[in-house]
Amino acid sequence: MKKQKLNNDTLMPIIGLGTFRSKDEDAYNAVLTALKTGYRHIDTAAVYGNEESVGKAIKDSGVKRKDIFVTTKLWNTEQGYQSAIKACNDSLKKLGLEYVDLYLIHWFKGYENSIDTWKALETLYEMGKVKAIGVSNYNVHHLQHLLDNAKVKPMVNQVETHIRLQNEFLKDFCKNNGIQLEAYAPLMSHHIDELLENETMQEIAKKYKKSVAQIAIKWLTERDIVVIPKSVHSKRIKENFDIFDFSLDDEDMNKIKELNKGEKYFPEFDNVMF
Repeated sequence: MKKQKLNNDTLMPIIGLGTFRSKDEDAYNAVLTALKTGYRHIDTAAVYGNEESVGKAIKDSGVKRKDIFVTTKLWNTEQGYQSAIKACNDSLKKLGLEYVDLYLIHWFKGYENSIDTWKALETLYEMGKVKAIGVSNYNVHHLQHLLDNAKVKPMVNQVETHIRLQNEFLKDFCKNNGIQLEAYAPLMSHHIDELLENETMQEIAKKYKKSVAQIAIKWLTERDIVVIPKSVHSKRIKENFDIFDFSLDDEDMNKIKELNKGEKYFPEFDNVMF
């Protein structure tokens, strides 16, 4: 599987399983299916309430811990230096792991908060409890403020990214500053039917004998964006991973690029009320 090298030389698999809104048995079965399919990257978060199920599936999978890239995230109410340290330890305990491969600040919650919390992540990184640190839902101005004040540069920025929200400017900023862009909601989340019904995407899918979802995921990985499609259905989990036997040509990459509408389906980063 293709991997992206982060700015501290950590290798991050370009496709992972997202577990947003996956609960208990569904989360357990999804992670187990993913790991047996060949996924080696699992994404969760404290607020998802499924870290214990994810951790149990990782343990039961039989896959060596060192071969799995595990991400979890710090929730908004736990931001701040001491609270972030405690929250990370709590997540590790629930996951049943000695470390996670990536720990992210889940949402931007103010500049001062961001810096205090980032210092905690730097401490956790220095302690070896997290192998890489980053942020989620940060725009250019949030990242720049962090870069101006950080001792350790963020390694990843996980944001909503899909064919209708392509984030070219943000992607370029991240690339120029050594930050890996990662896409959540790559299949447009609750707007997935609009993706599946898109005529351009259907034509391209037919050409490559793939599904529309596979084309949408492949288009992101071709741009070196890490992707974490979420599903609890075995068939879709396997289908989403089956993208490594073809490449999109330049003409089709450009056709998909023209589908960008700047449509955002999750909250604006500066207006988070939770």
